[in-house]
Amino acid sequence: MFHWVKLILLSICLLIGACKPQNKNTLKVGTIAGPETQLMEVAKAVAKEKYDLNVQVIEFSDYTLPNAALSDGSIDANMFQHQPYLDQQIKDRGYHLVAIGKVFIYPMGIYSAKIKNLNDLRQEAIVAIPNDSSNEGRALLLLEKAGLIQLKKSAGLYATPFDIEKNTKQLKFKELDAAQLPRSLPDVTIAIINTNYAIPAGLSPNKDAIYKEGPDSPYANIIVVRESDVNNPRIKQLVASIQSDAVLKTAKEIFNGYAIPAWKSH
Repeated sequence: MFHWVKLILLSICLLIGACKPQNKNTLKVGTIAGPETQLMEVAKAVAKEKYDLNVQVIEFSDYTLPNAALSDGSIDANMFQHQPYLDQQIKDRGYHLVAIGKVFIYPMGIYSAKIKNLNDLRQEAIVAIPNDSSNEGRALLLLEKAGLIQLKKSAGLYATPFDIEKNTKQLKFKELDAAQLPRSLPDVTIAIINTNYAIPAGLSPNKDAIYKEGPDSPYANIIVVRESDVNNPRIKQLVASIQSDAVLKTAKEIFNGYAIPAWKSH
């Protein structure tokens, strides 16, 4: 009977692939569907040609999934977030994750289908902002920089609408998932949208944003791995592939020159 049990278990392993040894020459890398996936595909080609490293690109559509997948070992690295977002995820969920390299700064912008200048913003206008804590704070800091609101000095990077000290136009805030913000434009006055969601929606940061972050933004996207993989030579090859001239060239084409290579910024 024990023999039959062993055969059944072996059959299950073969069917689901759980018992196959992991290919040490392959890395699974998570991205959010959109421009960064395109950049990772270029890095994938560089990794194969230069290091004989196989990169499998795993697309996600929800910001919360790539870190969960990295933490549980489903993927080996991800590239989709900035440091404040990672810090908040680690604080909230106890992940043992760490940034291993910087990628690009994708400036967040203020977009509108109803006005062409922030001076045209009326009283009690509806403003759509991301509902995750780090990007919500980022959006509010951008609105403050644009002179539309004033935040409490203690607000920091994770400001919420409750931290607004001065709101002379009495703006009304609508908190939405970051991926939904481009679709919200017909229903709100302005929306603060991350570039990686603006581009797939046909929005150009240079042409369509009525206000946007400058090159001094602290929100550079990063490559993230598990703490135990910091010294993995394959991970270092992945980082070199992502920070390659080929990826930089593609980023310039996709973002019309507005993606800032953070690993070269000093």
